Amino acid sequence: MEAIRFRMEQSGLTVKDLEPAIGRSNRVYEILNRKRVLTLPMIWKLHEMFGIPAASLIKPVSTSTR
Repeated sequence: MEAIRFRMEQSGLTVKDLEPAIGRSNRVYEILNRKRVLTLPMIWKLHEMFGIPAASLIKPVSTSTR
């Protein structure tokens, strides 16, 4: 999730800051480490709260990485 990591670095966001959009910290880490995929509500909240373009969050999941 390069778009999320980029916004975190750019804006000085922490995992705690992402919790309202994604869920508890363990869920945030799962998303960042690609162990879990984003849901549509998560994508919408990340877009609304942090201005991350939704298109950059909606990408096909490669079967080779799962």
